Amino acid sequence: MEDLKEYFRIAFRNIKTRRLRSFLTVLGIVIGVFLIVSLLSLSEGLKTTINQQLQAMGGKMIMVMPGGEEDIFTSMMFGGAKLQKEDIEAIKKAKGVDEVLGISYTGTIARYKDESKQIAMCGYEPWKEGLDILSIFQGWSISEGRWPSKGNQLLIGPYVANETFSKKVKAGSEMTIKGKKFEVAGILNSLGSQSDDSMVYMDMKVYQDLTGEKRGTAAYAMVKLEEGADENIVKTEIENSLEETRKRRTGTDVADFSVITSEKMSEITGTILGIIQVVIIGFASIAIVVGGIGITNSMFTSIRERTKEIGIMKAIGAKNSAILSIFLIEAGIIGILGGLGGVLLGSILAKAIDYYGQANPTFYFTTTISPWMIIFALLFSFSIGCLAGFFPARSAAKLKPVEALRKYE
Repeated sequence: MEDLKEYFRIAFRNIKTRRLRSFLTVLGIVIGVFLIVSLLSLSEGLKTTINQQLQAMGGKMIMVMPGGEEDIFTSMMFGGAKLQKEDIEAIKKAKGVDEVLGISYTGTIARYKDESKQIAMCGYEPWKEGLDILSIFQGWSISEGRWPSKGNQLLIGPYVANETFSKKVKAGSEMTIKGKKFEVAGILNSLGSQSDDSMVYMDMKVYQDLTGEKRGTAAYAMVKLEEGADENIVKTEIENSLEETRKRRTGTDVADFSVITSEKMSEITGTILGIIQVVIIGFASIAIVVGGIGITNSMFTSIRERTKEIGIMKAIGAKNSAILSIFLIEAGIIGILGGLGGVLLGSILAKAIDYYGQANPTFYFTTTISPWMIIFALLFSFSIGCLAGFFPARSAAKLKPVEALRKYE
């Protein structure tokens, strides 16, 4: 134990003696770990957000979106193509469909008590029936006020009510959006998702008047099934109905839409995010390996400079294992310091993005930093440090004392 303490003392002294070189070597590891932590925290946060959305859909709902399944991720996050009026009508005609809820969303500026803030607004069609569906199947409930009954009334999420403006928004108060005055009819209880809690909900007709979106269109549609209907059978019916409608309208058989159950959506997003995480780890690992090469180079340089010191240590009885341990500990310390620095910077960036997302509801990214992520980053950086320092340490341990001292006679 005493020997091990001495090895650490010598290793720390060597790092401290060559501060600039040690700092530059540590920096190479910091960059790689920083990339791993920041990017993985983004992908984990995104995965959590999407899973919350899927859970909110309930078991008897089907989602219909424009574009192929490969475009689902992009459509959910950033919008894009729209379902046309004919598409919505085709969905309604499919067997097993009880109700179709068209949904669109965008970012805009809202004014409340002489204060203007960016908010995310969402339109639902049909308005009254849609709210009934959402209250039953997604668990929407009112914390203050009442359900809207007119087109110029709003339903707002708890984050908009309590955090967006300097003064809390109360039910019955007035809010102005794009020059049009609205009454805040009710405030929702938390829906369990930052993006949903940051929304201002309104009648789709009013939404389309404000945004200029074509009447009857929607970013996507939620389909309520008839009692006892089978999800997969209804899914097929909707696909057939949409294909017929698209063929009449465009004259082609191109299926530029996706009909997905909550289970299918979970599989797709899980696969996409899994691939993203593998790619992130791959690229970040390359950066860490480059940092490891820097450690190797630094250690070889250090050994050449300390050849005489190594010779003296071996002359007074230091074993090969002792020399090997000292240099391995030094390399490991450099790796772990780089890991700590990378974790710290990555966590700061992740929290900054998370904070920005809370302050700007239309920016849907959130971040999640889990303990396993930090442990993985630290163990990985320490392992790279030790591996990078192994060959220089072994070459130092093999030096013969007479030859090492002769070089500095």
